[in-house]
Amino acid sequence: MAENKQKIKVAFPHMGYIYIAWSAALRKIGVEPFIPPYTSKKTLSLGTKNSPEAICLPYKLIMGNFIEAIEGGADYVAMITSPGCCRLGEYGGGINNALADMGYKANYIEMTLYDGIKGMFDFLKKVSGKSDYVLFAKAIVLAIRKVFLLDDLQARLSYCRAREKEFGASEKAFKRALKIVDEAMNTRQMNKAKKLAFAEFDKVELDLNREVLHVDITGEIYLVCDKFSNQDIVKELGKMGVETRKSLTVSGFLKDAIIPKLFRKGETHLQRANRLAKPYLMRDIGGDALECVSDVAYADQRGVDGIIHISPFTCMPEIMSQNIFPAMRENCDIPILPLIMDEQTGKAGYLTRLEAFVDLMRRRKRKLAADKKSAETV
Repeated sequence: MAENKQKIKVAFPHMGYIYIAWSAALRKIGVEPFIPPYTSKKTLSLGTKNSPEAICLPYKLIMGNFIEAIEGGADYVAMITSPGCCRLGEYGGGINNALADMGYKANYIEMTLYDGIKGMFDFLKKVSGKSDYVLFAKAIVLAIRKVFLLDDLQARLSYCRAREKEFGASEKAFKRALKIVDEAMNTRQMNKAKKLAFAEFDKVELDLNREVLHVDITGEIYLVCDKFSNQDIVKELGKMGVETRKSLTVSGFLKDAIIPKLFRKGETHLQRANRLAKPYLMRDIGGDALECVSDVAYADQRGVDGIIHISPFTCMPEIMSQNIFPAMRENCDIPILPLIMDEQTGKAGYLTRLEAFVDLMRRRKRKLAADKKSAETV
């Protein structure tokens, strides 16, 4: 690969805004990132057509991303794989075989999760043909910093969107912030980008007296993070005056799987999951089930107004976690809305369920406030 004067184009599937971090790391090591069109109905149609019928939604969307990338001229398609009880470990073999059966010639390459920094070094070495570990370290640090900053910006967007006076102002500020972060390519530029990106939100006029609900979103990590697959649930809730917090994020995953313990601050998501889920689920059963069960308990502890659980149709770990939720009601008095997504999910019925859930939470919050005020008066 190193002898080829033309830069190799490496594509990867979309999952929210992770493409910004991926592409920065590849550019840093001299590899050209090929960013396929963002996931759309066309992507879903291509993926569904060439995937097993009963496979989960993320597989179909990733398959569609790869088909669009290869047809667009990508030389390599990169995918992550994982051991354990989740079908993610089988994605690689299935997708690779399917692409070969369709006659596509692009090379397929994997990065194994839970190999930590070593796995990322090995991946960068394969796609670049280089052995410059200092350069790889700089690329990995850059990508990790961007992931954390992007998650922080999305949290800020959710806060502003629920309180903005002019609808859409927060979204515009977020898009400007994304452009700033995407252009940063070293430590100095990242420090400057962080300040400039958050400064964009300072321009948004907010109504700080508005009644705002607080909702945690948990479930399968791909659906939680990717706005196409969850039908942009964060934006739809923001329109209704709801500030959301994603319990599963890419930065949270990096803390558990990639970042060495020496550099971690505070309790990780997986550590909290093992602690809080224990009364209801004694061991990891695959996917994000353990984390989801603990997220319900954690949301109840913090007194949030509700929690939404999003999962792909046929995802067994998430089906198991949903069946545990009723048993948690003895200790966790919090409204839970389960949403199961697939390629057939319609927007209208989906929004109706969200509106009803928001109405339920708002009436419950007002009743709790009235009861508390009455008790204090007595």
